[in-house]
Amino acid sequence: MEYREDRTALLVYLGTLMLQAGDQLAQLGGPRHRAELYQRFVGWARARGQAGRVTMFHVNPEPGAQIHHSDPFAVPADQRSPVRRFRGRLAAPVTLWTAPGPAGLTVSSTLVADGDPGRLLGLIDAESDLWAAVEEAGRFAVAPLSPGHRQLADRFAGLFPSPGGLFAIDSWAETPYGPVPADGGGWAGCRLDDAREYGWSLLVEATIERVELTDGGGPLLHHRGRYHELG
Repeated sequence: MEYREDRTALLVYLGTLMLQAGDQLAQLGGPRHRAELYQRFVGWARARGQAGRVTMFHVNPEPGAQIHHSDPFAVPADQRSPVRRFRGRLAAPVTLWTAPGPAGLTVSSTLVADGDPGRLLGLIDAESDLWAAVEEAGRFAVAPLSPGHRQLADRFAGLFPSPGGLFAIDSWAETPYGPVPADGGGWAGCRLDDAREYGWSLLVEATIERVELTDGGGPLLHHRGRYHELG
């Protein structure tokens, strides 16, 4: 939505991502045809209208919705592994993990185990800025997100532009464990205990040191690639 009235700025942004992807693919020894990269990153935003007139892509005003009628970056369904497709059928709560720095990441694989003390598990990207910050600080915050946080969730998942930085907009409450949404339903402050490779992800184990709860809304859920809410 930020670029819906400024197609030129959007294309510049997408072009920058296209060049970065080309460099990364070359380093990984996986060359991709330049025309294919163009179509994947830029071409979908230059849809042609009547008589060849260039028109702006369709934008759904609902936060968290796809900008285009189909996700240009999604892996085709027939190419996804059975495990990934099975995982997609498990509805998961959407949470935001943050750490001093600040850094943050949207995580939909968070599990809390009651006990004395309580423990928390989660799968995150080992190459993310969040993990670098958590590893350095040894602590992090976990906040469950609500349906009103769809755009925020997309931003911290890297699916939505964030000019000025991830924390430049929205209201934040500072905690010793990392910033948390000021309008959230609460948060847990965690101390890092251990982390190890687990599948394609990093399994993080932590002890819950502090819990703050407020009267937030219902949970934001992720199921088969889309956001959902109860009721």
